[in-house]
Amino acid sequence: MDRFIGRVGTFLLLFGIAIAVFTYWPVIMQEIAYGKHQKDIEKEQKLPPSLRTIPTPIQADFSIVIPKINANSPIIADVDATDSKVYQYALTKGVAHARGSALPGEEGNSFLFSHSSADFFLATRYNSIFYLLAKLIPGDLIYIYRSGRRYTFQVSAVKTVQPKDTSYMEKGSGAESTLTLMTCWPPGTDFMRKIVLSNLVEETHYP
Repeated sequence: MDRFIGRVGTFLLLFGIAIAVFTYWPVIMQEIAYGKHQKDIEKEQKLPPSLRTIPTPIQADFSIVIPKINANSPIIADVDATDSKVYQYALTKGVAHARGSALPGEEGNSFLFSHSSADFFLATRYNSIFYLLAKLIPGDLIYIYRSGRRYTFQVSAVKTVQPKDTSYMEKGSGAESTLTLMTCWPPGTDFMRKIVLSNLVEETHYP
């Protein structure tokens, strides 16, 4: 009996470890990739924005590129951020653009979100584009491609907020164009929200 209980305990331990590895594998892989390119990233960050290398977007119709964290993803437009089934499906296709927020480059605030999972088991079912969002700091650049234009946003602030704080989702007013990125934090949970705020600094034709 003792031997049986011991084997069950060992199995449950190994099963728990396997679940943890499975859940956080995307995070682990992205951290490894980020570490490998850290020197290149630091070198790029020292260059003026006009001289930095800009990766080719995965598609030019509507997408986001964040060189520092190697994020390159389509953006799914007009996603209902209040309907879990709708936005979880959208997140299997790319980063979601919240319905009601401005489109990038338009006046007001554009709100994009990714990896909004409800528990550990859902985390790897959806893309992990924003897993490394916390690596961003003020001054980092974010590129949005939409309808033949490239919009360059510069990070102004990175915050961790409570789930009930939705003030960052407001569309905003006036002529300023801003971009807000959001992901659940820590990765694989929905305890908090990691928010990245940025401002439009350049608009150009693409390609």
